[in-house]
Amino acid sequence: MTRHIGEIWVYLQTSPLLWLTLTVAVYALAAWLYGRSGSFPLLHPVLVAVVLIVALLRVTHVSYERYFEGAQFVHFLLGPATVALALPLARNLAHVRRSVVPIVVAIAAGSFVAALSGMWIAHALGADTDVVLSIAPKSVTTPVAMAISQLLGGYPSLTAALVILTGIIGAVLAAPLFAIVRVRDERARGLALGTAAHGIGTARALQESQLAGAFAGLAMGVNALLSAVVLPLLVPLLVH
Repeated sequence: MTRHIGEIWVYLQTSPLLWLTLTVAVYALAAWLYGRSGSFPLLHPVLVAVVLIVALLRVTHVSYERYFEGAQFVHFLLGPATVALALPLARNLAHVRRSVVPIVVAIAAGSFVAALSGMWIAHALGADTDVVLSIAPKSVTTPVAMAISQLLGGYPSLTAALVILTGIIGAVLAAPLFAIVRVRDERARGLALGTAAHGIGTARALQESQLAGAFAGLAMGVNALLSAVVLPLLVPLLVH
């Protein structure tokens, strides 16, 4: 019986639909747990889904490459999902127009603090220069962050992992942090999430409201633009 189950599993894991279906099912389960827990931060759907998928791959000895062959359609949907962020922004454009200068200043400050604080902490803990450079774009959306990392001389693969980790931490800690520092304005919450935690933070902001999601999407885009232009010029001066 065990042998037959093993043979069936070997056959199934070669099917692209298996990993796509499992990814969607695991996230649906994680979202259900999050809702049932009353939105407990440590049960954030992205965090739980990542842990469960990694555990499943480890137990079944399936490589990430094989998994990605099946789940890459989810990755493809990131493009349309990012473009779709323009909808809540367009609906709340009046709010943006009234606060253009504070928005730009806040995003710029958050962008530089996110990059420089991470680099400083890594350097203080004795990390190699290559690792420090890889950390610099950790709060930028993944494709842009990897390009910046490569340009700086860091490790794009390490940067990608740090970007995902940063987004998860931001989404998990956002609510309790906002409560502690008493930030109630949805615009400020959205800007903070989009700047510090890129796409995952923006998704978290959209769970709060369309207004928070609009400002988070704006912050994510402006942060990526600022980082792509400024970090390659600034970081080498600080490191070398």
